[in-house]
Amino acid sequence: MKKILLLFALLCGHALFCGAEELTIDHLTRGVYSAKHISGVTPLADGESYSQLSADGKQILCYSFRTGKQTGVLFDPDAIKQRIRIPRIDGYIMSPDEKHILLQTDTRAIYRHSRTANYYIYNIKNKSLAPLSENGAQEVPKWSPDGNMVAFVRDGNLFIIKLLFNNSETQVTKDGKFGEVLNGKPDWVNEEEFSLSRAFDFNADATMLAWVKYDEREVPTFSFPLYKGLAPVKDEYAQYPGAYSYKYPVAGATNSTVTVHSFDIKSRVIRQMQLPLDPDGYIPRITFTNDPLKLLVLTQNRHQNRLDIYVANPRSTECRLILRDETEKYLSENVYKSFTPIDNGFVVMSERSGWNQLYLYDLNGTLKRTLTQGNHVVTDFYGYDSRLGVTYYASNQEGPLYKAIYKTDVKGKTTKLSTQKGTNNAVFSKGCRYFMNVWSNLNTPPVTTLCDANGKTLSTLEDNAELKSKLAALTLGERRIISFTTKDGVQLNGLMVLPPNFNESQKYPVVMYQYSGPGSQQVLDSWNAGNMGGMLYEQYLAQQGFISLIVDGRGTGGRGRDFEQCTYLKLGQLESHDQVEAALYAASLPYVDASRIGIWGWSYGGFCTLMSMSEGRGVFAAGVAVAAPTDWRYYDSVYTERFMRTPKENGDGYDQSPISRAAQLSGHLLLVHGLADDNVHFRNAAEYTEALVQADKDFRELTYTNRNHSIYGGNTRAHLFRQITSHFKQYLQ
Repeated sequence: MKKILLLFALLCGHALFCGAEELTIDHLTRGVYSAKHISGVTPLADGESYSQLSADGKQILCYSFRTGKQTGVLFDPDAIKQRIRIPRIDGYIMSPDEKHILLQTDTRAIYRHSRTANYYIYNIKNKSLAPLSENGAQEVPKWSPDGNMVAFVRDGNLFIIKLLFNNSETQVTKDGKFGEVLNGKPDWVNEEEFSLSRAFDFNADATMLAWVKYDEREVPTFSFPLYKGLAPVKDEYAQYPGAYSYKYPVAGATNSTVTVHSFDIKSRVIRQMQLPLDPDGYIPRITFTNDPLKLLVLTQNRHQNRLDIYVANPRSTECRLILRDETEKYLSENVYKSFTPIDNGFVVMSERSGWNQLYLYDLNGTLKRTLTQGNHVVTDFYGYDSRLGVTYYASNQEGPLYKAIYKTDVKGKTTKLSTQKGTNNAVFSKGCRYFMNVWSNLNTPPVTTLCDANGKTLSTLEDNAELKSKLAALTLGERRIISFTTKDGVQLNGLMVLPPNFNESQKYPVVMYQYSGPGSQQVLDSWNAGNMGGMLYEQYLAQQGFISLIVDGRGTGGRGRDFEQCTYLKLGQLESHDQVEAALYAASLPYVDASRIGIWGWSYGGFCTLMSMSEGRGVFAAGVAVAAPTDWRYYDSVYTERFMRTPKENGDGYDQSPISRAAQLSGHLLLVHGLADDNVHFRNAAEYTEALVQADKDFRELTYTNRNHSIYGGNTRAHLFRQITSHFKQYLQ
């Protein structure tokens, strides 16, 4: 039975949605209507303060967690004693004792999480500044716990800077080389799929350094072309194109061999841990405990359905298994993303109950407490007060479309700390006495407040009143949260934006946007819903006369393990089926023209767009697929095999792809790809278009020179969205 769960009806007299101006693509891509955020917050050791980079990137300021008022200046370039001048700070890292700051400048991106930069050591007390190293740019620096050393990576090797010895530089490893061996930093696939940029750590008394070594010599190499281009101009390719080559293991290919090593800083001895890792296993995290001789090493098998946690002795090299979490299909990424050592134990997430919850273990692997429980998903772990036995976290206890901040005490009593229903995110102070809360809903831009540990609002830092005023001058459509049941009996949630001055007696075209990837969520009661903040691209389409619709199908997150993992071994099949069901639901509405429904998406959303347009029922008149995988055999090993295993093990699952379905394509297709996409290679588009040509299918293709998976730079993003819009206007209006 189809039903509307919740209707956000915005009355035409409401100032926010009854203006006279209209959105433009230029407005959207230039961020004219972007919300303001309090970003880059670093809680300080006193538990009362936090630091933040100034808006101009020149100062580091200190603020009160209680009042939000500025209480001091930690770094001011005008106060530096030396003549060194830093035009802009890109980031910073406080030392544990908060006596020094690492200042990050001249940052250059490598991949999604990695970058090189020049770092400077700033002494807060005497206001002196010195380069971290003068021997080349650095990566992923980290302070030792005593604040007397900094370790970093350069060219695949680890280095240590000793502040007490006049910033002397020690090279720890010497076998690092791009494309061969990486020490302390992951290769491409481990970085991308384990959300990891640093793979080393100091022990508690700063006598040892431990790291993961990635030997990628046997990993196949992938190359893509680079051209002169514009924005920026690459003059080195003015006469002949160049190429970028790196190690990229596709599904079923050889991965890097990973090992764990330690370095005795005093004796300069390197040891390899006796880790009983599968030959093709993974190490998504390592971290020392408060015991200098206990290093926690998280490992996974290649199928990623088993997580083992070992305690390794960095001196004896002995490794002892203390905990195993195993499931039939695959383990959620939250397991290692949230893993946190605490006192003489650690907190870990698990879906063993069918729902993502938090568990506290000691260093022997004994379960001390189940910290959270229930038929809801814990999304974020913020902290644990061991003195009081209180856990601070975020979860969707109010329903899959919402997220709130909670605390649960030692007796299991749960208290909601955030006051507004919608989507809440938090940054807690050291010791969890205060937190900064960011709340929004579908109709309200983010509101940032400071609260105490009981949830009482102490002050408001940002309410985005300026943005609300700007939005009041626009003509925006009604937003709705909907729910319907498919013919298969599956209840799906969605978001809908109606055209301004909507007339239910008219027939409107529909543009559907989705991502649909495993564990993802697009349908949330959040200002960040949709393709752009405030669903403003959807609002732009609504101003052009379209109804915008977003639906989360099976495989998406927020509804527990079974709903999310039902797509296992068959990516794209249920997701595309559900998008067609969503289109049929839309077609059943009296104000929708069933012959004018389109669909689009980016990355996995592009894949699902192609699968949906080739599903067989021909409900989509047009579609746009941006940076889409077209055969999972072409995508990386870690991500693909998590959900599909290897092509050898699951050939039938891999055979269900846009390429294999090319002859079934229905509707007018625009295929978009960046030629320098290091994530989803242009190869996907090239092989798919060949399949379309041989199937005698008409389509349009758009490529972007030197652009990566995000397709931006110069005028690129504005051009892209104009093409997407024009495609739907041409074929749906």
